[in-house]
Amino acid sequence: MKYKVEIDGKTYEVDVEDIYARPVVAVVDGERFEVWPESEAETTAATVPSVYVPDPTQAAMTKQPAKQDAGGKHVAAPLPGVIVAILVKPGDSVSRGQELCTLEAMKMKNAIKSSREGTIAMIEISVGDQVGHGQVLMTYAD
Repeated sequence: MKYKVEIDGKTYEVDVEDIYARPVVAVVDGERFEVWPESEAETTAATVPSVYVPDPTQAAMTKQPAKQDAGGKHVAAPLPGVIVAILVKPGDSVSRGQELCTLEAMKMKNAIKSSREGTIAMIEISVGDQVGHGQVLMTYAD
């Protein structure tokens, strides 16, 4: 389905492939994004995630946007938004598809999930941070 979305006075053309697939694939002005919507079970009030708050001095050092490298060493923001939860901490081993953090964009919460197995080396964001598209959120140790 194709949509036209206006954000801050700029119009974007959004093409959503299959809304029921996971991840949902959306193409925004020719750029492909994968979004992992929350399931109904994940959004119930009984589910309370533990939230890791990183050292603010560590996060402040790396706020500039960066591209995701081909080796998958970084987790990058798939779209601009605000970080509302961080569910892992440095040293945590993560599996493919595991939720790492939650990014709120256009009043929608987007689960940012790991694209591979690995160990989190560095969290480069804090809850409440405004992040840009492509900005590095986390770095894998391996």
